[in-house]
Amino acid sequence: MLNGLIGTLNHWDILLFYLINIDLQNSVFDFIMPLISSVGYFSIWILVCVLLYVFGGEKGRNVALICIVALVFGYFLTEVLKYIVARPRPYTVLEGVRVLTMIGGYSWPSGHAVASFIVAIIIGESYSFKVKDRSYKLIYPLLVFAVLVGFSRIYNGVHYPFDVISGALIGTFCALLILRFEKYIIKFNEKLLQIRIKH
Repeated sequence: MLNGLIGTLNHWDILLFYLINIDLQNSVFDFIMPLISSVGYFSIWILVCVLLYVFGGEKGRNVALICIVALVFGYFLTEVLKYIVARPRPYTVLEGVRVLTMIGGYSWPSGHAVASFIVAIIIGESYSFKVKDRSYKLIYPLLVFAVLVGFSRIYNGVHYPFDVISGALIGTFCALLILRFEKYIIKFNEKLLQIRIKH
C-alpha cells in the first residue's frame, strides 16, 4: 500500500513537472525564470543579510543575525537530506526536459526554496511598508517572490514540484524554529560583542 502511494505521488510529481517545464514554455518565462532562480541561492541571501547587518541599524543587525543563523541551519539540513535521499535531478532521468540552468548535486529538497522561505518569513515578519496610509507586512511580497523562486526551479528543469514544496516547508520550519530562540541568539551575540570591546 505504501509503495502504491509513493508511486502515485511520484506519478503526479512527474506530471506536474512536465506541465510546468514543457507546457508552460514561453519566451518571457525563458528569460525571466533563470534570473529569478539566480537570486535564490543561500549565498545571495547571506549577502543580503550582511548588507542588512551593516546598514540596517540595531534592528537590522538583529534581524540579519537571526536570518543568517536560520540560513546556515537550513543549508546544512538541506545538504544532509539531499545526501540521505539522493534523488536524481529530473533532467538526469526524464526524457525531453528543458534545462535552462544546469546544476549538479541531488534534487530533494530544493535549497533555493528553503533559503527563500527562511528569508521571507524572518525578514518579512520584521518589516512593513505603507500603501495609502495602511501598513502591510513585508512578508506578503516576499512570500510571493519565494514562490516564484520555487516555480523557477521547476520551470528551469532542475527540480520536481515535490522538491520545491518540501523546501518551502523545511524553510518555514527552520525560520519558525530559529525565531523561537531569537532572544537567546541576540543576547549571546551581545555578550560576544562586549568581550571583543573589552579586549
